[in-house]
Amino acid sequence: MATMSNSIQDILADTLSSDANRRMSAELNLSEVLQHQEAGFALSQLALAQNVDHSAGIVLRKYVTERWSPYFPSFKGNSPSVEVKCQIRHAVFQGLSDPNRKIRSLSARTLSSIASCDWPDEYPDLLSSLIQLISSNSPDAVHGSMQVLTEFIKSDLTEDQILPVLRQLLPVLLAILGAPDQHMPLTRARAVSVFRQCVTALYMVKGQHPEAVKEATSTILPVWLDAFRVLLNLDPAQDLSNQENWDGLSVRIQVFKTLDTIHTSFQRAMVAYLPDYLNAALHHLQVIYVTYNRCYITASENAPGSSEDEAVELPHLICPIFDFLSNVARGGKAREWLLTQTQNLGAVVAAIFQYTQMTAEDEEMWAANANAFVAQEEDEIQTYGVRPAGFELLYTLLDRSAAQVCTILQEQLQRTITNCHLARDGGAIDWWKALEAALAVIGSHAEDILECIDDEVESGRTKPIDIEDLLANLIPSILTQTQFPFLQGRAFVFASQFAKLLPLQIAGQYLEAATQVLESNVAGIPVKVSAVKAIHNFCEGAEDSAVRPFAPRITQDLGPFLLVTTEDTLSLVLEAMSVVLDVDKGSWLSQDLANSLVIAVLEVWAKNNKDPIFLSIFTEILESLAASRANGMYETVVKQALPTLCTAIANAKPDEPWIAGSAIDLVSSLVRGGPEGGLGEGFFAHLAPSLFNCLEHAEDRDVLQNGIVCITLIVRKDCSQILSWSDSNSQSGLDHILKLVAKLLQNEDESGGLVIGDLITHLLRRVGESVLPVLPELLRAMAQRMLTAKTATFLQSLVIPFAFLVYNQADTLISLLESTRVQDRSALDIVIHTWCENAETFQGFWPTRISTIALSRLYASARPSLRNLRVKGDIIVKPETKNVIMTRSKTKTIPHEFTSIPFPVKALKLLVRELRSDGEPATIPGEGLEVDSDDGDEEWTEEEQQHQGFKEDEFAFLSEMLGPRGANFDNDDILYESDDEDLKNDPVSQINMKEHLIGFFKECAAMNTNNFAANVDQLSAEEILVIQQVVGM
Repeated sequence: MATMSNSIQDILADTLSSDANRRMSAELNLSEVLQHQEAGFALSQLALAQNVDHSAGIVLRKYVTERWSPYFPSFKGNSPSVEVKCQIRHAVFQGLSDPNRKIRSLSARTLSSIASCDWPDEYPDLLSSLIQLISSNSPDAVHGSMQVLTEFIKSDLTEDQILPVLRQLLPVLLAILGAPDQHMPLTRARAVSVFRQCVTALYMVKGQHPEAVKEATSTILPVWLDAFRVLLNLDPAQDLSNQENWDGLSVRIQVFKTLDTIHTSFQRAMVAYLPDYLNAALHHLQVIYVTYNRCYITASENAPGSSEDEAVELPHLICPIFDFLSNVARGGKAREWLLTQTQNLGAVVAAIFQYTQMTAEDEEMWAANANAFVAQEEDEIQTYGVRPAGFELLYTLLDRSAAQVCTILQEQLQRTITNCHLARDGGAIDWWKALEAALAVIGSHAEDILECIDDEVESGRTKPIDIEDLLANLIPSILTQTQFPFLQGRAFVFASQFAKLLPLQIAGQYLEAATQVLESNVAGIPVKVSAVKAIHNFCEGAEDSAVRPFAPRITQDLGPFLLVTTEDTLSLVLEAMSVVLDVDKGSWLSQDLANSLVIAVLEVWAKNNKDPIFLSIFTEILESLAASRANGMYETVVKQALPTLCTAIANAKPDEPWIAGSAIDLVSSLVRGGPEGGLGEGFFAHLAPSLFNCLEHAEDRDVLQNGIVCITLIVRKDCSQILSWSDSNSQSGLDHILKLVAKLLQNEDESGGLVIGDLITHLLRRVGESVLPVLPELLRAMAQRMLTAKTATFLQSLVIPFAFLVYNQADTLISLLESTRVQDRSALDIVIHTWCENAETFQGFWPTRISTIALSRLYASARPSLRNLRVKGDIIVKPETKNVIMTRSKTKTIPHEFTSIPFPVKALKLLVRELRSDGEPATIPGEGLEVDSDDGDEEWTEEEQQHQGFKEDEFAFLSEMLGPRGANFDNDDILYESDDEDLKNDPVSQINMKEHLIGFFKECAAMNTNNFAANVDQLSAEEILVIQQVVGM
């Protein structure tokens, strides 16, 4: 063993050599040596040696992940024996108590890796050993073991292990937190971090062990909350006065993170403590700002950091404080603290203005990196930090008390403007940062502020904030501050965010200024990016008449940016281009400009055809170009784009399906933008060979799905081209489509066939007679596929074409299905069973309507074959499942059972359900247990209690959006975006469904259609009541 240790020690020394050849040779030798059984134990001994560098500890962890077990993804084989593993674990565990801090930390990381693999089966005593170690009086041992526990509690404990472990662990953690003289701040911070993981773990098992968790939280949380209150009452300035490090801040960081977790998980436990914590949070923000300004905003001093590798920075404290304030305010628990003590609300808003200033690091990075500058502006992609956290806090405050917050914003802004003037006159070089932050804070919440202004004016009250005055008197003067590009750029963006308030002439002046920035050769990244953002906002928010004169010039100016930008900046330019093209529906476009734009877009697409975000914008741009009202624009765009896209489809390699898929998607955008009268001569003839060849050989679901969508659009827009085209083998376009349908029906992957129902339905609508010769075989194939289909969306895709045929020719279809056999069953039996079992899950405006109308026609047909069919009815409630939540595992042991009922009865059930969903859903009375909860909803306002925690207008908005089936079925634009004009104008879409169903039930009752009275008697009591109310029985 000594020989192995010496050998490894020599090799490790050589890996640090300045000689590249010697270093490379040592690394190769090390890889070979680590394959031996003795190597791991030798490394573990070297890692504990005080007289060598720490490379042995680093290599030991690498050895564990590569040689320990197949559990690790990077495992390379030659796992050590059980005996050697035991020796290594013992040695590494000893390292947790080593006097050398680096050895402790390396040992902790290695042991965490081992624990993730071996505990509990191969290392059962680990947890008890760790608890014993942190219970010792050794600060070193506590420091080392705490690092392991932080990860261990987070990821390795099961539900059954959590409560017993916490009973042992939490008292020890609290003792460590309360002993600042004995334990280092970072160790105490880890104790709080582990406690936070314990709180999360308790919340996760609250459902399984409600009484145990309630008892634990009622006894444990108050003790910790008292301790946190004491800690936060200590002056934070004392932790900043230590110039060697800011380790003391780490405890405060973890405390605020933990308070946030407790507030989320066990709100009730915090109620009595909240005023103290809110005061402490605000006090911290006020005390530490001076240091934050020196070390981050102006960077006149360097932040000392941490004594260990783990970073401790002021932003790490500020963000949790902002998050805590946001969550408490969002939950309504800070209402009294904020609104009855208005100085608190003003102080919080003032803190937001202060902390959202750009730091020196921001300034340096954003000036050099356009993508980073764009990213910090976008909610979806901005990096978590102080500035976004401040914006989020203000959003929450505005949501809770908009008018009062807007009034404070006005006061704070005026104060900031005055202070900035004084600072500039005093020679401060960073005077502009506070003003930039103020404009960013207000501008980022423009929508909420504008809504608040409108509400106040409509109520006869004065405006709480005067944005027009800023736009008229402050912003124009900033636009000329070229020596302060970030402030200048912010002024452009701010003006565009409030574009709706600008008079037409003033909006034009702002657009002229932004366009000049794009054309400038001296403007830097911040200003140009801000100008693009401003143009995007102006085109979205201002009147078309204000933007139209600038649209050709802006488009020409943006064009070159497409070819030189990347990532987030390219996305911004593309989005700006897209909204500019929508101005006045592109009627201002010239053919030359459109040509150059198509060429540029396709060039950018060729470089970024794998990015779904870019692709969505490319399709919007091409569709807007094709849909332009300018004379001859559609023909120009198609002539330029279609050949390139067809070539890409034809030449795409099988291992690069995204090229063909995205090219087909772009072709679809041309079709969408095309005129309703047709796609123009030769469109389909140019596309068909490459498209059908690609789809015939494609296996990728996105390629197939995009192809089906494209063909469906062509069927809708210009079906005659499909019927008139044929290939060199005399196969028509319709033949190729039917072959593609057959391929998708046979495909086990259902996701690629989700759109097949649309295609078949529109084929039947548009070319029904041409399909007649193959219709029986097509319907047979669809019925056969129903037997194996699993997903609801795919099943809907198969059923809806049958519903359409029932709507048009019920008797003919029923006769055909009656005579068609599929696996010893009639096709009618298969279709009706599938339809009835899935009708309630159908989605979409037109599909749900056609299904409902077709069901009513099937019922009215009174065919004996339908009358004799029995289908799945209501679920049978058994004593052992009554009032029990049936999980997936329980359903496996006690499967659901259903009644069997005649099809006419099932049809009536479905139609009654549809009638109820069209209006107010019936209320089913019942009794339920009121379960004691920790969510704190007892402090909701009366309005919020009536609407499940929402304000009345919020609840109404959600109800309107969700509708009776989780979607608003009165809005076909929201529900079924693929519905084209032909479907929106279809007679089915025009039917008043409520009137239709009421008329149907009345007629059936009057005529006793299909033995209506007897069928109604088999419905549930509630369903019978609905029909009685409708027909007046």
